[in-house]
Amino acid sequence: RVFLRAINQYADMLNKKFLDQANFELQLWNNYFHLAVAFLTQESLQLENFSSAKRAKILNKYGDMRRQIGFEIRDMWYNLGQHKIKFIPEMVGPILEMTLIPETELRKATIPIFFDMMQCEFHSTRSFQKFENEIITKLDHEVEGGRGDEQYKVLFDKILLEHCRKHKYLAKSGETFVKLVVRLMERLLDYRTIMHDENKENRMSCTVNVL
Repeated sequence: RVFLRAINQYADMLNKKFLDQANFELQLWNNYFHLAVAFLTQESLQLENFSSAKRAKILNKYGDMRRQIGFEIRDMWYNLGQHKIKFIPEMVGPILEMTLIPETELRKATIPIFFDMMQCEFHSTRSFQKFENEIITKLDHEVEGGRGDEQYKVLFDKILLEHCRKHKYLAKSGETFVKLVVRLMERLLDYRTIMHDENKENRMSCTVNVL
């Protein structure tokens, strides 16, 4: 809780002193996002790994601090305005890590950042190729590391499709991208599930699907 308060004070200072065009400090903002995501993903805050009694006790006393800092990260991202492009694709991995945390409200609040990144890169270069390559690479790594689940796949699909379909220029390419990532996620989750299967044919079939 002390760390959370300190990070929030750091965020206030960034917004007040280091956001406008003349005083913008890329490294400070970068440090903020990495620090906040490291705080959110630390082992001692992953409540689903605790017994129900311990989880209830922590929630009762502190609430879910991952949700608190996650909403703050989201707000800080949107505060960046025209500076956002400087954080693409480098910030895709940390944001993905945050959205993969198995907390539904946090996921719903932060997955839309991906659409914002797509939109931002598209306005700058007329494509979102860097973003797309980065999320595919990082997703592979994260799912292999045990993160991600069926609910995440469904939310990713639903939220990003809704956003893309409302956008004049990203409707078609956005939908193709979302379907590609969802299909990849399906294959990666299958592959992860079957990795410990005794049946070599099943393992081989899943490997071929991923490839």
